[in-house]
Amino acid sequence: MIRSAILCTTLMLTACAAMAQDWALDGMDPVSYTQDGAAVPGRTDLVTMWRGEAWHFATEQNRNQFEANPKAYAPGLGGLCVVALSEGRSEPGNPRFFAVIGQRTYLLRSEQARERLLADPQGVLMRAKAVWAKLHP
Repeated sequence: MIRSAILCTTLMLTACAAMAQDWALDGMDPVSYTQDGAAVPGRTDLVTMWRGEAWHFATEQNRNQFEANPKAYAPGLGGLCVVALSEGRSEPGNPRFFAVIGQRTYLLRSEQARERLLADPQGVLMRAKAVWAKLHP
C-alpha cells in the first residue's frame, strides 16, 4: 500500500515537472514586464497556448492583452540573453532578469548582465541583433 502511494506520488511529480517544462517564461506573466516593471508569477488557472508553450498570467486582463497581440509581449531575440548574444554566444535568458527597452522586453542571464545592458542599451542591442540575424537568416 505504501509502495503504491509512493509510486503514485512519484508519477504525479514527474508529470507536473514535464508540464512545467512547457511553461513559457517559467510561468512568469509576460505582460507584467511592461505593465508592472516586474517579473510577476502567473496563475496556473490563467493560461493560453501560443507557439507550443503555455503562457501564464497574473490577471485576466493581462491574458486578454497578450491574446490580442502576443508578439508585443513575447521577449525579444527569442528570449536569449541579450548580453550573451552581443558577445557571440547563444544562452537562454532567465525570466527573472529582464529589461524593457522601448516597448520590447529582453531577458538576461543575471543581474550583472542586466546592468551591462542598461549601461549601453543601444550598443549591446545592436551587437546582439547582428548575431541574432546570423543565427536566424
